[in-house]
Amino acid sequence: MNRKAAVKRAPNLFESKVFPVERIELDGVEESFLRGGRNLFPLLPKALAGISQIGVIGWGSQGPAQAQNLKESLAGTGVRVAVGLRKGSESLAEARAAGFSEADGTLGEMFEVIGNSDLVVLLISDASQAQLHKRVFESLKPGATLGLSHGFLLAYLETIGERFPANVNVIAVCPKGMGPSVRRLYEQGREVNGAGINTSFAVEQDLDGRATDVALAWSVALGAPYTFKTTLKSEVVSDLFGERSILLGAVHGIVEALFHRYLEEGAEPADAFNRACESLTGPIRQTISQHGLVGLDEHLDAGGRRDFRRAYDATYSSFKGVMAEIYDEVASGNEVTSVVMAAGRFGEYPMTTIEGSPMWTAGADVRRRRGQLKTGVDGFTAGTFAGAMMAQVDILVEHGHPYSEIANESIIEAVDSLLPYMHARGVAYMVDNCSTTARLGTRKWGPRFQAMLEQVTFPGLKDRDATPDEMPERFLTHPVHEVLHRLSAMRPAVDIAVK
Repeated sequence: MNRKAAVKRAPNLFESKVFPVERIELDGVEESFLRGGRNLFPLLPKALAGISQIGVIGWGSQGPAQAQNLKESLAGTGVRVAVGLRKGSESLAEARAAGFSEADGTLGEMFEVIGNSDLVVLLISDASQAQLHKRVFESLKPGATLGLSHGFLLAYLETIGERFPANVNVIAVCPKGMGPSVRRLYEQGREVNGAGINTSFAVEQDLDGRATDVALAWSVALGAPYTFKTTLKSEVVSDLFGERSILLGAVHGIVEALFHRYLEEGAEPADAFNRACESLTGPIRQTISQHGLVGLDEHLDAGGRRDFRRAYDATYSSFKGVMAEIYDEVASGNEVTSVVMAAGRFGEYPMTTIEGSPMWTAGADVRRRRGQLKTGVDGFTAGTFAGAMMAQVDILVEHGHPYSEIANESIIEAVDSLLPYMHARGVAYMVDNCSTTARLGTRKWGPRFQAMLEQVTFPGLKDRDATPDEMPERFLTHPVHEVLHRLSAMRPAVDIAVK
């Protein structure tokens, strides 16, 4: 059959009346995308016609980044960006320091800002969205646009049998990285066009046929170098699933299990941490970012490749079952309900931190001594991490998620956004300082991954010592390698420089 005849049209193809949309083929499926950049800023007023104020509600991880990026991108256009916070919020001082002010109407009480805005970017915590959604809906102007950067609110509404108000547009723009990454790469992009974090966008409700262009304008103004289309339901499932798996939960479990394994083999704590964590967040991350997952296998020597292949095969097999369970828990709404219930317990039972454990004490010492210790790609650590990452990819493929979403959320977000911050500040720091929803998921599922490695995967490796030293064919020929190769040209124009 002719190759072009075999190409399928994805349901997430889209068109724009304002921006130059392009198409790409990923594993035989044609998808649309928008190539961003500051050269598109002159088109923002046309795409945002009729919008005089954008209200950014909340000042958590995404709030500061999105508010400041939008303000800078829209300077001189007549579109005002205002920040809305709770009365007495501790974040008011930070917002003022970032240039927002009550005096000029760019800082105010959250529900007043919602009522005065034509586009409301709702970035308060997931639990707060569940708690306050009725009042938020009541405060929206008829015909306004409700903007989300996460599909949690949709998932919550489904669990209680409610829907978004019928008289507003509902869109989403979801950066494939945490807020500090969105801001840092935007700042770097002042000098290099196209520096930013990729996003996906969704249109849940469109009253006048303009919602797509509004969403694309929002994404461009955030500095996204590339924007792909998804659905709000697909985004929330893949996002909650991902942060409980390879983005945070699995990483936490992997480095803990590897640290203890290397200690048991006789390594000193610093060396064990260097192999388990520094290698993963440093050279392993960099290799995947630059050469893809298959690059790990290709760039190791014979001994490292043997360790990589043994660890990969064992980890993939054992982790895929855990990830299938996580996906079902997310898709069914159980994880959403768990987050909402947990929020009600925080007053009496606040979340504790994990930085005091022996592993993270060793990690602080290692980070202080960087430059004195040699850190390379540890084959066994690389195989364990790659096995987990491919297990997540295959779970999402089996559930019909598009490859642009899978690659961006399961691989690119990890290696180009989260892991650089983990390398700079520690995995423990990330576990203790990410969103409440992610923190809860990481604490719940991270120990499951650790136990799976320590109780099943690592003991089972003894039975694999005599197997042929061959990488599973399904890994070497997996379509994700070509997808990553195609998307490698869609990485940020510069690597993130963590402050």
